[in-house]
Amino acid sequence: MDAQVANRCSIKSAAKASSPQNAAESRIENAPKKKSRTRRGRRGKRRRGKKANEPPPFLPPEVNIDLKLVNPTQYRFEHLATQLKWRLQEGRGEAVYQIGVEDNGLLVGLTEEDMKASLKTLRRMAEKVGADITLLREREVDCDRARRKIAEVLVRKVPDDQQFLDLRVAVLGNVDSGKSTLLGVLTQGELDNGRGRARLNLFRHLHEIQTGRTSSISFEILGFNSKGEVVNYSDSRTAEEICESSSKMITFIDLAGHYKYLKTTIFGLTSYCPDFAMLVVGANTGIAGTTREHLGLAMALKVPIFIVVSKVDLCGKSTVEKTVRQLERVLKQPGCNKVPMVVSNPDDAVTAAQQFAQSSSVTPIFTLSSVSGENLDLLKVFFNILPPLSNSKEQEELMQQLTEFQVDEIYSVPDVGTVVGGTLYSGVCREGDRLVVGPTDDGRFLRLKVCSIHRNRSGCRVLRAGQAATLALGNFDRSLLRKGMVMVSPKMNPTICWQFEAAIVLLFHAKTFRRGFQVTVHVGNVRQTATVECLLGKEELRTGERAVVCFRFLKHPEYLRVGAKLLFREGVTKGIGHVTHLLPSTQNHVPDQNRNQNHS
Repeated sequence: MDAQVANRCSIKSAAKASSPQNAAESRIENAPKKKSRTRRGRRGKRRRGKKANEPPPFLPPEVNIDLKLVNPTQYRFEHLATQLKWRLQEGRGEAVYQIGVEDNGLLVGLTEEDMKASLKTLRRMAEKVGADITLLREREVDCDRARRKIAEVLVRKVPDDQQFLDLRVAVLGNVDSGKSTLLGVLTQGELDNGRGRARLNLFRHLHEIQTGRTSSISFEILGFNSKGEVVNYSDSRTAEEICESSSKMITFIDLAGHYKYLKTTIFGLTSYCPDFAMLVVGANTGIAGTTREHLGLAMALKVPIFIVVSKVDLCGKSTVEKTVRQLERVLKQPGCNKVPMVVSNPDDAVTAAQQFAQSSSVTPIFTLSSVSGENLDLLKVFFNILPPLSNSKEQEELMQQLTEFQVDEIYSVPDVGTVVGGTLYSGVCREGDRLVVGPTDDGRFLRLKVCSIHRNRSGCRVLRAGQAATLALGNFDRSLLRKGMVMVSPKMNPTICWQFEAAIVLLFHAKTFRRGFQVTVHVGNVRQTATVECLLGKEELRTGERAVVCFRFLKHPEYLRVGAKLLFREGVTKGIGHVTHLLPSTQNHVPDQNRNQNHS
């Protein structure tokens, strides 16, 4: 067995050991010995000049390994079905099976008849637990001069009561790189005409249509059914029909690319909590404008990022390759430390999706065209297989906490009343729940009632942690609401603060960063100007230095959480960090009683 197969063996065995099948544990006793040989072999290969951009082969934890599933007994079948149900729960409705691979990772392969019988058994198992299977890829292996196959199969739950898997993808990139056009092509199912026709349905304002530039945050959805087929607007479907027939939903957050809308882009990244970020780069322009800025923002907020090189139909092959090489150089720089992975075929797309969700260093790169449709299918395969970052256990823990909903948008809808949009950070929200919203300018929390809930443009009775939705509040006075507020359970006893301490890193500042400097602070859905009250243990900061800084909000108090990620900017000044402590403070223009937490 060569070093690569041995490496696959050790890692697959580790993934297998975490599953409930205890029988596999006895077959991997020799894994440490193989692992040590692999480590020595890998060091040797590096000394011989192995390429640094080749990601190590491994299996994500939701991959299950079975040599073959031919004619199992009834007891064995029930055991396999129970295991599949457990795997689907862990993967939040998805699991990947590899057939023809031994528990120790050896690629044995199956004959044509055994492979058909194994797939038939897997299909029966999926039907028993209410799921469908999709063959992702097949590969031939040579074993004893006989041609055998191994297969990789995606198992996905059939949707029930809107319980689909929802992944949020923030779309970043420089102005005119083709972000909105790409989303229009993906969600509408029709190619662009080269003049931006596909993006018209995404724009929210007249000036966006006239200039062709996004200035606000808009949302688009792309669904996949239990068989992995795309569900979008191509069949004149409504958003409600897409939600009903989808097992997996990709929600795209279309952000602005122009520099003057940078604060809107930052707000979209910090408040909507995207799972992934898609950086769109024009093949004809390369890395230009705000591309580096957006890449830095995603990395500072620790959002996994992949790259799409668009407009390849406008350039020659050499120009596209030059842009890809430019991106690879930037990603390999010490500040990024990424491993670029160019996706050129469906097999690469499957591998990229599995490795991207498990390793923060792997960065897939797609080259495609929204006009000719070149390589668009590879991006759809990637989205179809892309697993969630959190497992079901983490989701359950969030749902057990008290309700906390972040207010990101505020609307007035005729015949409905006041409507707020945002993300449920924790807990569960139902129609008819009574919550408190705040803090107001004088530091109070006001009582309200949730009249109805809409998610992905369709009605919904229950909202769970991590999901984005709009809540109708009836005749609640809109003037009392603002972006950055939270709606929480009255049992939470919410607290507010004027001042807080944060451990920061100053990414860039032209001179020295000292007491009295004013910056715009972004913490989750909070965006407000704050003054630097003091630097603990230091008089001033320069670019690249770290410190604990005390900030004070200027206009009104805010609801913050210790440990929340923080990003601040003012002109060319930029810094990141996290909240470490909330401080009781004094405000000259605000009476003392207004700073204390109250309930109406």
